[in-house]
Amino acid sequence: EQLAVAKRHVEAYCCETLGYKQPNMKFVKGYIEDIQGAGIPANSQDLVISNCVVNLSPDKEAVLKGVHSVLKEGGEFYFSDVYSDRRLPEAARKDPVLFGECLGGALYEHDFLYLAKNSGFKDPREVSRSVIQIKDDNIRRLVGDATFYSITYRLFKINNLEPRCEDYGQVVIYNGTIPDNPNKYVLDGGHVFETKRAMLVCGNTASMLTDTRLKPHFEVIGSRDCHFGIFNCGPKSSTPVASSSSGGCC
Repeated sequence: EQLAVAKRHVEAYCCETLGYKQPNMKFVKGYIEDIQGAGIPANSQDLVISNCVVNLSPDKEAVLKGVHSVLKEGGEFYFSDVYSDRRLPEAARKDPVLFGECLGGALYEHDFLYLAKNSGFKDPREVSRSVIQIKDDNIRRLVGDATFYSITYRLFKINNLEPRCEDYGQVVIYNGTIPDNPNKYVLDGGHVFETKRAMLVCGNTASMLTDTRLKPHFEVIGSRDCHFGIFNCGPKSSTPVASSSSGGCC
């Protein structure tokens, strides 16, 4: 029924609201654990987005592997979800109220990073996080001292990404040409590129900017011909990404 309603409004929304000459949107029915089974071909998508849905799946590794399979080389999974700072007890994971609140299915964030890498996303990048405040006493009793976060990640499907950030002496310059980002571009929580300002980056970051849809907007100087050891891929800008202390992604 929801799909039927959505499909009825596709033409009006795409053409009248967005201004396209013909609709460029479609809705399909399927399971997020089997994206190809829903009719999305392998290696066909430039970008997959999601907002607080993966945590509802009982098989999150299948979701991640499915997304990886439908992305083109250089494609990206950009999404927000709920995570916890520890593995939750079984009672919390099976509680229907917690599940509906997007808390019961929250992954321990380090388990997520393992699953992401095991699914082919070799260098997950955190864009932002905010603490989700638990104000209900019943929920707090179930989850104990666990802290929950709304975190936004970028997962790139790039074959030449390495397990660690390596230093090849590469320098990146942002051209300021991405729409609505004339002064700076935020790649992730550790990389904010100011327009026309050169920045030393690791090999993985250089690949994320040159082997993806971002390539026309960046100039990368250098290659991987000369290696200088490990790269400290911490914050690289005087303009850090801000995160709030409250609110969730649901």
